[in-house]
Amino acid sequence: MSDSTPDSPHGSSGTTGTTARSAGPVVVDVWCELQCPDCRTALEDLRALREHYGDRIDLRLRHFPLEKHRYAYAAAQAAEEAAAQGKGWPYVEEVLSRVAELDAEGEPFLIRVAEELGLDGEEFDTALIDGRHLLAVDADQAEGRALGVTGTPTYLVGGERLDGGRSQEGLRARVEEITDRLLAG
Repeated sequence: MSDSTPDSPHGSSGTTGTTARSAGPVVVDVWCELQCPDCRTALEDLRALREHYGDRIDLRLRHFPLEKHRYAYAAAQAAEEAAAQGKGWPYVEEVLSRVAELDAEGEPFLIRVAEELGLDGEEFDTALIDGRHLLAVDADQAEGRALGVTGTPTYLVGGERLDGGRSQEGLRARVEEITDRLLAG
């Protein structure tokens, strides 16, 4: 999901990262998993980056569901459905801020959050059953693996991979450093 086009999955550029200054925003791909406590912690960094850079940065959610989290794959599909219904980032932020509820309740929680945000809960349920977003989730995960992503959150900015799954200390500062360099040209 993209920030510059807030509810369009994976942004509009179709490319991963930005290696040179272009007319558009700096693309920051964020491999995330909606049941991951580290991604919940990283949510504040994402908000701060959006606040600081505004439309000069394009934060793109990339799915990387981990096998150790039972509902991660369903949550990724649900995030894609939220984007399809026009509220991708609000949905992602709400789910990440309530990871304990997702852990306890699973898919019914994902549908409830959709309804709380005014989305079509029945359509969410159908999307989770019919798997219409499986390819998008699988494509993100495959691309992440090809780029060396092993955990979440992992950022790709300016061709540099930053692994927040190991330590988030100093991560936002590093993203800002690379982004500033790219914006300066």
